[in-house]
Amino acid sequence: MSHEQSDLRYPPLPAPYDGALRAAVAAIMAAYTPFGIIAAGSVLRGQGGPSSDIDLYVLHAAPFRQRLQRRYASVPFEIFINTPQQVRRYFEEEHAAARPITAHILTSGFVMLDLDPAVQALRAEAAQWLAKAPAPSADALLWRRYAIADELDNAGDVLAVDPACASLILHAAVNKLVEYAFVSRNRNLPRQKELLAALDTLDAEAGARARAFYAAADAPAQLIAATALAAHLTGATTFFEWDSVRQPV
Repeated sequence: MSHEQSDLRYPPLPAPYDGALRAAVAAIMAAYTPFGIIAAGSVLRGQGGPSSDIDLYVLHAAPFRQRLQRRYASVPFEIFINTPQQVRRYFEEEHAAARPITAHILTSGFVMLDLDPAVQALRAEAAQWLAKAPAPSADALLWRRYAIADELDNAGDVLAVDPACASLILHAAVNKLVEYAFVSRNRNLPRQKELLAALDTLDAEAGARARAFYAAADAPAQLIAATALAAHLTGATTFFEWDSVRQPV
């Protein structure tokens, strides 16, 4: 399989990103035998911030997967090395979790290396997965509602004796509530940097209540705000009786 420089295409990037990307790809080509490389991330879209990284998705045939965190020319890189079979597993797993990260990288990224029909085949499959709305079962949503109510109870139990711990628990509960707002509507979860802005658009009242939680001055106020958000989104603010579906064992 060819590893000639002529096989590679580079997206237009300003310094230092262009040099960093070339150094990263050179290191990959020296250490692995890829037949596909796709670059993605907000930097390539011209939307990167001071700490934004570049994602590199590397496709190869060797029977292993690996993830690398590297810096080249001070630019952070997340490098994902996978076989086509593993990529297809990610498609399924991430769709079930409403986080189609791999599908998004493959469809939105810039194809730098394409030496095998599997590259475009995977990109086509990624687009199909992105077009599928997540469809959690009623039982899965019930589990989510219960987990949130349980955390609200736990926060209330320790509020007086350990408000810092109560605040920690409440932040976890509100994160689950924000996710529930999307998943319960069969929506994929937005990127973390866009989560609250997307919630504002999806459900203005939920967005306002979530922001009220994060602006609350102390744990007692956070508990009030988190409970109000739960009442709005799930209707469950404390322990409730329920049965899971029967599962064969």
